[in-house]
Amino acid sequence: MLLSRCKAFVPHFRKTSPVASLFRRALSTEYERAVDTPDVVIVGGGPSGLSAAIRLKQLANEHNLNDFRVCLVDKASEVGAHILSGAVIETVSLNELIPNWKELDAPLRTQVTEDQFLFLTEKSSFKLPVIPQLDNHGKYIISLGQFCRWLSQQAEALGVEIYPGIAATEVLYDDEGRVKGIATNDMGIGRNGKKKDSFAPGMELHARTTIFAEGCRGSLTKTLFDKFDLRKDSQPQTYGLGLKELWRIDPAKHRPGFVQHTLGWPVDSKTYAGSFMYHLTGDSGEPLVSTGYVVGLDYQNPYMSPYYEFQTWKTHPSIRSTFEGGECLTYGARTISEGGLQSLPKLTFPGGALIGDCAGFLNVPKIKGTHAAMKSAMLCADATFDALKDDLTSGLVADDRKPREPKTYEKRFKGSWLHKELHEVRNFRPSFQYGMLFGLAFGALDTFLLRGRLPLTLKYNHHDHETLLPKEKATRIQYPKPDGKISFDLLTNLSRSNTYHEEDQPCHLKLKDRSVAVEHNLKIYDGPESRYCPAGVYEFVDDSATGQKKLQINQSNCIHCKTCDIKDPTQNINWVPPEGGGGPIYPAM
Repeated sequence: MLLSRCKAFVPHFRKTSPVASLFRRALSTEYERAVDTPDVVIVGGGPSGLSAAIRLKQLANEHNLNDFRVCLVDKASEVGAHILSGAVIETVSLNELIPNWKELDAPLRTQVTEDQFLFLTEKSSFKLPVIPQLDNHGKYIISLGQFCRWLSQQAEALGVEIYPGIAATEVLYDDEGRVKGIATNDMGIGRNGKKKDSFAPGMELHARTTIFAEGCRGSLTKTLFDKFDLRKDSQPQTYGLGLKELWRIDPAKHRPGFVQHTLGWPVDSKTYAGSFMYHLTGDSGEPLVSTGYVVGLDYQNPYMSPYYEFQTWKTHPSIRSTFEGGECLTYGARTISEGGLQSLPKLTFPGGALIGDCAGFLNVPKIKGTHAAMKSAMLCADATFDALKDDLTSGLVADDRKPREPKTYEKRFKGSWLHKELHEVRNFRPSFQYGMLFGLAFGALDTFLLRGRLPLTLKYNHHDHETLLPKEKATRIQYPKPDGKISFDLLTNLSRSNTYHEEDQPCHLKLKDRSVAVEHNLKIYDGPESRYCPAGVYEFVDDSATGQKKLQINQSNCIHCKTCDIKDPTQNINWVPPEGGGGPIYPAM
């Protein structure tokens, strides 16, 4: 099946594309790995990867380097299919990258007109002052997936080669240990590890510079952290799990441009969590609401289910009425990097660089990362082009090229408005380690008065996987039964994510030690993986052979959120990409 899927991609390649012919070669031979040598390879088709590609081709075209090749691969079946965000976008980076975006009909159509910030108790709510970072007037409520599809059109118009449905699964190194590119995964491998009739080998893309834009907790990015010790001078990264639904609501309740955020109920005061609700107008005028709930993955109670916290939140008296009479259209989830400036890794290494959320460019109090991801990409693209200039003008052939590190990227970042912005809010997220009330008080002081001028930087005390309490010290949580109208059981909502994986393939959720799930996680924490996963991938079932419990992995449910890779207490789960094209298909998230 994956062979036919890969064949389906080939007609969409430009006829002149070298990669297209190489994919055809890969499909016509059984074992040989085809190799291509673009100038730059970008892994990931989100806002950062696409922005880097656009900026690189802009620079190349300005210098009349018509043969300069930028190749972008993305594991989703189409660009935007795995993209999920709130999202309210700040256009500062877009203005820099594509100043005439309005004339090019960018899908930014609903401008924010009103902000509201609520603190919820179980039965009531009260308004909080809108902190400066949450003032969204003039910004736009968008579908980030649609925005990325539009960016891909702009990139292709400049000559960028974009290949969706192709998962990068291996970082390639030269003899001196420099990154020289990536390899894509073999397709047509059965669950038993043997080649099927549909087998097609992956291919290698060798580049002068390889840019990683995998998003949060990138599978290849993790290996780069270890290979080059990129996190040795960084604070631990902390993450959030964002769950989202897109609703069509009663037109009488629709308030285009209305933005609401909440803190408080239903989580306890030790848990960092909050909601968003954005009223936007669909392409054909539909009254839509983009809504979701973000839970910090440093939570302590192993009985917490972020998914059911979200469903419970929707039943609050101040929230429920918005959804009554409406219809939930789409569901999905994705993790985000919340650590901020002090958690950023070293951004470059021999042969490549990190951009966007795989590095951790997110402004937490703003609840925005798109503008930061795009700016990091543009800074990296400028540095990459600068590093390659001599090679490009000297006419080196592929075999003579050496991988180049965009060394000026870090300097450019530190001199940019993005560094200043992240520095000002660097203490916001770590302050919530000391509880919701302290975080609110400190956040108000820091954002309204100090504006980042506090002469110290708060540190993170832990990694997210280290925070769970043993089950004996935790309180069981009994979630209300979903009503099927406002709140939904997990599998019903999962069907709205359009998730699909080829069943007969190796499991992409790798356990380092299969015994750990039962002997450690179940014994000490009562099996938290069955609750933190927002897709029902993990469940403990009876093992008829032993009479004990065993962990069952429903890999076909996976929506690629990476929560398991982050929150597993012993880091026993390693998420790797399945065959390209698998996973959710988000039409407008």
